[in-house]
Amino acid sequence: MADTKVSGLDRETLHEPLSLYLDAMKGNSEPYLVYQAAYACQALLCVPDDETPWQATVRRTSKVIQGVSGLVSAVKGLDLNGFIDGLKNIQQGLSGASEVVQVVVTTFDGVKSMTSGGQGFLEGVKEGLSFKRKCAWYAALRGADELIRDGEFTSFKKLVCEAPCRQEVAFQWGVCQRLGEVASNPMWDVRTRRSAAAFLVEMYQNNEEWGGQMSIKEWILIILMKLPSSARTIQQYIEGLINDLESSTDGSERAIFQACREKNLNSYPLKVELPSRASPSLLDRVQNKPDVESTLRQLRKQRLKERGNAVYIQPQAKAGLKASDDQQFPLMEKVEEFLSGDQKVLLLLGESGAGKSTFNQQLECDLWHKYKKTTGRIPLFINFPAIDKPEQDMIAKQLRKCEFTEPEIRELKVHRRLILICDGYDESQQTHNLYMSNRLNQPGEWNVQMVISCRSEYLGADYRDRFQPGDRNSRYESGQFQEAVITPFTPDQVQDYIKQYVQVHQPLWEAKDYEQALDFIPGLKELVRNPFLMTLSLEVLPRMVDPGEHPSATQVTRVALYDQFIEHWLERGKKRLSEKELSPQAKAAFESLVDEGFTRNGIHFLKRLAVAIYKEQGGQPIVSYSRFKDEGSWKAEYFSREEEKQLLREACPLTRSGNQYRFIHRSLLEYGLALAIFDPHDWKEKPLPATVSSRRGSTSSAYSFHIHGSSDEAVVSVEQGPDYNSPLSWRYIYFTNEPSILQFLCERITQESVFKNQLFVYIEQSKTDKKWPAANAITVLVRAGIQFNYIYADLQGIRIPGADLSYGAFDSSQLQGADLRRVNLRGTLLRGADLSGAQMSGVQFGELPFLKEDYEVWSCGFSPDSKSFAVGLSNGDIRLYSTSTWEQVRTLSGHTEGVQSIAYSPKADRLISGSHDDTARLWDVDAGTSIYTLSGNDRDINGVAFSPCGGSFAYGGGDDTVKVWDAGTGECQLILTGHERTVFSVAYSPNGRMIASGSYDTTLRLWDVPTGLCLHILSGHTAEIFAVAYSPREDRVALGGFDRTIRIWDVETGACFRILTGHTSWVRGVAFSPEDDAIASASCNTVRILDAETETCRQALTGHTGNVISVVFSPKDFMHRLESLGPKGNRIACGDDDGTVRLWDVGSGGTREIAIDNRRDVSAVKYSPHGHQSASSSADGLIRLWDVEKGDCRLILARSVRSIAYSPRGDLLASCSDDFTLRLSDVETGVCRQTFIGHTEYVSDVAYSPQGDRIASGEYNGSGSQIASVSADRTIRLWDVDSGDCLHHLSGYDSFVASIAYSPQGDVIASSSGDIVKLWDVATGDCLHILIGHTIYVLFAVYSPQGDQVASGGGDEFVKIWNVRTGERLHTLNGHTGSVMSAEYSPQGDHIVSSSQDKTIRLWDVASGQCQAVIQNLDTYITSIAWSTAPGANCFVAGCSDGSMYMWRLIEDGGECSIQAQWIWRPVKGELNVTDTLVQDVPGLSRLNEQLLKQRGAVGEPFVRLRETSKKVISMVSVVSSLKQPAIEEAPGSSSFDNLVTRQSEIGRLEQESLQIEPSGIREVSGISEPTGRELALISQE
Repeated sequence: MADTKVSGLDRETLHEPLSLYLDAMKGNSEPYLVYQAAYACQALLCVPDDETPWQATVRRTSKVIQGVSGLVSAVKGLDLNGFIDGLKNIQQGLSGASEVVQVVVTTFDGVKSMTSGGQGFLEGVKEGLSFKRKCAWYAALRGADELIRDGEFTSFKKLVCEAPCRQEVAFQWGVCQRLGEVASNPMWDVRTRRSAAAFLVEMYQNNEEWGGQMSIKEWILIILMKLPSSARTIQQYIEGLINDLESSTDGSERAIFQACREKNLNSYPLKVELPSRASPSLLDRVQNKPDVESTLRQLRKQRLKERGNAVYIQPQAKAGLKASDDQQFPLMEKVEEFLSGDQKVLLLLGESGAGKSTFNQQLECDLWHKYKKTTGRIPLFINFPAIDKPEQDMIAKQLRKCEFTEPEIRELKVHRRLILICDGYDESQQTHNLYMSNRLNQPGEWNVQMVISCRSEYLGADYRDRFQPGDRNSRYESGQFQEAVITPFTPDQVQDYIKQYVQVHQPLWEAKDYEQALDFIPGLKELVRNPFLMTLSLEVLPRMVDPGEHPSATQVTRVALYDQFIEHWLERGKKRLSEKELSPQAKAAFESLVDEGFTRNGIHFLKRLAVAIYKEQGGQPIVSYSRFKDEGSWKAEYFSREEEKQLLREACPLTRSGNQYRFIHRSLLEYGLALAIFDPHDWKEKPLPATVSSRRGSTSSAYSFHIHGSSDEAVVSVEQGPDYNSPLSWRYIYFTNEPSILQFLCERITQESVFKNQLFVYIEQSKTDKKWPAANAITVLVRAGIQFNYIYADLQGIRIPGADLSYGAFDSSQLQGADLRRVNLRGTLLRGADLSGAQMSGVQFGELPFLKEDYEVWSCGFSPDSKSFAVGLSNGDIRLYSTSTWEQVRTLSGHTEGVQSIAYSPKADRLISGSHDDTARLWDVDAGTSIYTLSGNDRDINGVAFSPCGGSFAYGGGDDTVKVWDAGTGECQLILTGHERTVFSVAYSPNGRMIASGSYDTTLRLWDVPTGLCLHILSGHTAEIFAVAYSPREDRVALGGFDRTIRIWDVETGACFRILTGHTSWVRGVAFSPEDDAIASASCNTVRILDAETETCRQALTGHTGNVISVVFSPKDFMHRLESLGPKGNRIACGDDDGTVRLWDVGSGGTREIAIDNRRDVSAVKYSPHGHQSASSSADGLIRLWDVEKGDCRLILARSVRSIAYSPRGDLLASCSDDFTLRLSDVETGVCRQTFIGHTEYVSDVAYSPQGDRIASGEYNGSGSQIASVSADRTIRLWDVDSGDCLHHLSGYDSFVASIAYSPQGDVIASSSGDIVKLWDVATGDCLHILIGHTIYVLFAVYSPQGDQVASGGGDEFVKIWNVRTGERLHTLNGHTGSVMSAEYSPQGDHIVSSSQDKTIRLWDVASGQCQAVIQNLDTYITSIAWSTAPGANCFVAGCSDGSMYMWRLIEDGGECSIQAQWIWRPVKGELNVTDTLVQDVPGLSRLNEQLLKQRGAVGEPFVRLRETSKKVISMVSVVSSLKQPAIEEAPGSSSFDNLVTRQSEIGRLEQESLQIEPSGIREVSGISEPTGRELALISQE
C-alpha cells in the first residue's frame, strides 16, 4: 500500500485492525519478529487513514511534508544527497511543536537508553522500535533498499555512513540484515558479496564509528554464521572472517560469540532476494492490474547487460547540418535539456559511423539507471529496421518483441509515459513521419517524447517534414521539434578513445603506438574523426603497418580499412571455430572451407549476402528467417542449418537477435555490396614467373604486380568483360541514394585503374544492348570526378535512365540518341554537348526558367494557393503568371508609377498593390479589374500586407504612418503613428494580431492590431530599414536595411538575438522559408540563403545582372504540387531592376552537396620528368596529380601550396607553402618525406636542381615597405635535399622574390623580383648578372633547355629573351594585351608558349621572335604552363585562373603550326551550363525544361511528336479500357465465351502494339504503357 500511494484508508475497518495486530507482536520473545512488526508498522504509518493526527501534522508542518510524506516517491530514482537532507528535514520540521512530538518522537543521535542502559537486545528493540510514531530509520532503510536494488553499492555505503540516524540500533539492525541478504544472494557477483560481508565485519570492529552496541554485534555474528550455508561460493571467505572475529581477546565479545554459537540460527532467516515493488500490490490484484514492473525489470536487466563494457566517448554536436563545427555543445546535455522540457521530437543526425546508435544505446542505459519505478518515464529503444511497418503501431510492436503481454501494453499506454529512442530511420528506408502516422501524444494514444536518429546523407532539403510534430498547417506553431548533428571527433576525443580502447580491449599496440600512427600516416587523422572508422582503424592498424617500417610509409583509405577489418574479423572467426568443439559434420565442413581458403570463402559469403539483401529487400538490413516459413526461399541459402552456412555466419560480422540477422554495422552491408561490384582479388592476372613477381600498390590491391630486374616497372592485368550478374547491371536499383556505397567505389577507382576501365566497358555495352543500363556505372564515375569531355566524350546511344550526373562535366560530349530519362543534371557542365535525339523525359535540372519583363521588377509574390505569381513593374503594371506553365495570364493596369509592393489575399482572389503614384489598389485577380483605389494625402505607398483572415490589409507610406483598411468596404480602420520617417515595409504576424513596420528612421515597431498600441520599438540598425518579414512560428521578425545587415528580433521580448552579415551592399528584401529554418536575403545582384539557426550561408544565388529588389519563398503547397515536375525543395523568386525574375530550386540538389571553393586558380603546373604525369597547385591549397593521357585527377594532396617542382627522377614532389615551409612528398602515396623550415614568411616558389641534391626557394615578406626592418629577410635559400640543411642564404632584394629557376646544368639560378631578373652562382652565392629591361614587376624567369637563354615576363605585357652569358636582350615578344602570367620553352628550345591575362595563349618562334599561333576566346586566363618532357609528345598542359586544366598538342605541318586541344578538366562550380548545347529532336522535355535550356543558351528544336504519341497511347488506353468492360450485346450466333475470347485477343494485340511505342515519359505498368501523371498534365495543357 505504501508503494502504490494508497491514502485515506477507512480507520475502523482497515487501518486500526492492522495497527493493533502489529502492535500486539511487540510482546513476542523473538527480536527478529519484533523488528519486522515494527518495520511493518512504519510502512503502515506511510498509508494515512481518513482521520489520523498524522494527517493534521502533515497539514501543519511543511518540513514534515518535505521529509516524510513523499517517502515512497523520494526513494525512487534516489538523489542521495537530497534524500539525506530530507531525513534531516524530518527532525527540523518536528522541533518545537509539542503536539507533533506526541505523534512523532525520534532522535538522530541514537536512542541513548539503549546505549547506556545495558538492556539486552530484545529490551532495546521493544523500547526503541515505536509502533505508534514515525521514525527516520525507516525512511533511510527504504532508500537503502532502492540503492541495493539498482546495484548502486557505492551510494548505499555513503547513505549508511552519512545518515543522521546511523547510530540508531534499529537502523543498524536493518543495515546488517540487508548486508547479509546481499552476501547470501547468488544474483550478485562474488566481489559484491564479499564486500557486503566485509562491511559487516567493519561495523562489528569499528566501535568509534558505529557505537559498539553489543546487541548489534550479536546480530552481525548471527548473520555471518548463517552465511556459509547459504553462500557456498564465498563460504571459505566467510569462514575466514568468522575465525578472525573469534580470535578476539575482548571478554565481552568472546561471550557474545559463544552465545551465538548456542542459538538456533533458523529463527533468523535471511531473504535471498529483496522485496520488489515490481510485484503487484494487493490493490492491483483486486483491480486485476497487470504486473508491468516485473516485465520492465527484466527488460532493464537485459538491456543493461547487452550494453556491457563498451568504449564510449561523450559526443559533441551542433545545431544543424549547416552549422559551423566551431559552435558545438555536449550532446548528452542537449538531450537531457530536451527531455526536461515540453518538446516532443529531437532529431539526431550524423554521417554514417558518426556514433548515433552508440549514443542512443548509452542514452537508454543512462535512462534505465535513472528510471523511477511506477511513476518514471520508461526508455524504449526501437531499432526501426527490426520493426515491420513502423509507420503503424510501432510501440506496441516493439513491446511485443520484448515479450510484454497485451494487458501490459494497454496498461503502459493508458498510465505511463515513454521516452522513445528510435534508431535507424534511414536503414528502414522510411519516408513517413512516424510521429504523425503513429498518432503519438494524441488523445487516447501513447504519451511520449521521441529521440530519433538518421544518417544526414539520407535526407533531402525538406527533411524536417518527416519528423516534425503536427500537420503542415499547424506544425510551425508548435515549436515541439529540435535537431542536433553529431560532429566528428576532436583531437582530444580521439586521444580519450584510444586510451579507453587500449584499456578495454588490450590490443597488440599500446596507446603511444596508435598516436604515432596518427601523427605520421597521411589522412588517417581525418578518417578517425568518425567513431566507427576509429574503431576499425584501431582494430587493423597493427596489421597494416609493417614491423620495422615507419608509419609514414603506410597509405590508409576508408576502403582499405574495411578490407583489412573484414579479413581480420574472418581470420579471428576461423581461429575461434578451430578451437571450438564441433560435431563431425561441422568439423568436416570447416576443414573443407579451410582447404579452399576460409577467408576468401567468408568474403564470398559476405558479398553474396549483401547482394541478396539489396536485391530481395531493397537494402533493408535486417533479415528475418524462419526455417518453416522461409525454407526454399533466398534466405535459406544463407541462414539454413547446413553446417557450412552456419560456420560462415558465425565467422562473418553478423549479429543475431532471435530469428533476425543483421550486419554489426550498416556500413559493412554497404561495403559488402561495393565489394561485390568490384573485388580486386577476383580479377585474374597474366601468369608471371613466381621468382620475379611481388605485390605492388595499395594494401587492398591484389592484382597489381611489377617485374624485378626491369628498368621500367610494368603493371600487367587482363581486361575482363562486363559481369551480367553484377549489381552494376541492375535495371531498377540505383546507387544514387547510397552515398556510402558510392564512396567505397570512388576510392576503388582511384586505387585500381582496372575498375575504372570496367565501368567504361559497362557504358560501351549499354550503347548496343538495350537491356543493359549503365546508370550505376556512370553515376560512380561522375562521383569519382571523371570528366566526360574530349577523351571520354563519345557517349552516343548510352542508356543511363535514372543516373545521377549532378555536378558532372560533359562539355563537348556526344550524347546523340542517349537514354537520359529521369537523369539528374543539376549543376552539370554541358557546354557544346550534342544531345540530339536523346530521350530526356523526367530529366531534372534543379532550376526553373526565368521571367523576362520590359521594365524593372520592383516587387513579386506567390499566391497562397500557389497557382498564381504576380510581378510589380516600374511602369505601374502588374503581370500575373500561372505557376503550372509560367505563362503570363493577364496584366493589371492602372497605376501610373512603379508598383512598390504587392500582396495576395489568403483566398488568392484579391491582390493589394502600393505604388509611387501615392495610391493603393485592390484588384480582382480572376477578373483582372480594380475594385477600388485608395488615394488622397498619402505619399508613396511602400509596403502592403493582407491580414491572415483576409478581412483587412495594411500599408506604410511616405507620411510616416501605417494605415489599416477594411478590405470589403475600403474604409480606414486604424492609423498607427509614431515613426518619424517613411515606412517602407509592413508585415502581419501569422495569427493576425500584430503588425511589424520598418522605417527609414532605423526602427522597427510592433503594433497590437486590436488596440493600435505600439508594443515594442526595436532599435539597432544604423541606417534605413527596407525589408520586414515575420517567421512562420510568429516568434521572430527579420529586418534588412541600408547598413548591410539582417537583424533577427524576438517578438515577445523585443531583444535582438542575431545579426547576420555577409552582404556587401544594402539589403532590399528578406523572407523566411515555410519551414522557418532559412532566411533569404537580397542585396545587389545576389541572393543569400542563410540558416536561421546557425547563421551560416547555405547557398548564394548568383546570375542576376541587375540589383535584386524583391525576394519571396514559394508556399509549401507549391512545392508538393510540383514534386512530379522535378526534385522536391523550396522555390525562390527574385526580381531585379533589369526586368528579370529568376526562379530558383534551392536545396533540392540531387543526392549530394558539393563544396564549391571560388579560390581555385592554378598557381603552378609542372610535368614529371618521365612525361606520364603532371602536377598542379592552386589557390585552394591543394596539389593535384594528373594522368596526362586521359586528364584524370589521380591523387590530391592536402597542403597550403603556392608552387611545386618535380625531382629529376620524378618520384618526389617539392612544394612551398603559406606556413613558411617546404615539403617533399612521394608522388605515389602522397606521404611527406621531408620538411624544410627556415623562412619567416610564406614561400612563393620552389625549384629542384637538375642533379636532385638541392632545392631553391624564394620567399615573400608580406609586410612590404611598411616594415623596413624586415626588408633584409626577402631571401633565396638553397637547401640540401638529404639533410634538410640550408646551404646558402641569398639576399639583396627590395621586394618579394616571385620565381626561381635552375639552369639545366644546375650551376646558376635565375630569380625575378620587382622589375629585374638576377642570375646567381650556386657554388659561391654571387650575383652574376642583373637583367634590366622590364618596366614593371616580373612574374617569371625560365631557362631554355640548352641553358643559354632566359625568358622573363610580367606586368608590362612582354616576354623578353636574354643571353645568359652576356646579359644581352635578344628578343622582345610583343602581342599580348595583358600581363604575361607564364611562359615555357618547348623541350627542343625552338618554341616558347606564353599565356596572358588577355585570355590568350601565343606560340612564338624563338629564333625569329615571331608569333606563330594564337589560342583566343578562352573563358579565363592561363596562369601557368608546362611542356611535356616525354619524347616526341610535343604537348603542354596549362592551368587557369578558374581552376581548369587544359592539354594542347602542337602540330607542325610544312612550317605551319597549329594547336589542338587534347582534353579539358574543369572544376565543379555548381552552376548549370548549357551554352551551345544542341537539343535538336530531343523527345520528352517538359515545357519548363525546354524554356530553361533555351534561356541558358541551348540551340536546336526539341522533339514535338510527344503530343501525338501521348494521344495515341491515351487512345489505346481508352480502347483497352472499353474492351475490358462487360459485354452489353453478344454477336449473333456466338456465345458469351466466344465474345470473351475475341475481346481478350483484341486486348492482347493492342497491348503488344503499345509496348512497341517508346515515347519518353511513358512507363510500363501491368503490360501496357500508360502516360504518367506528369505526361497527362502536359497533354491536357496542350
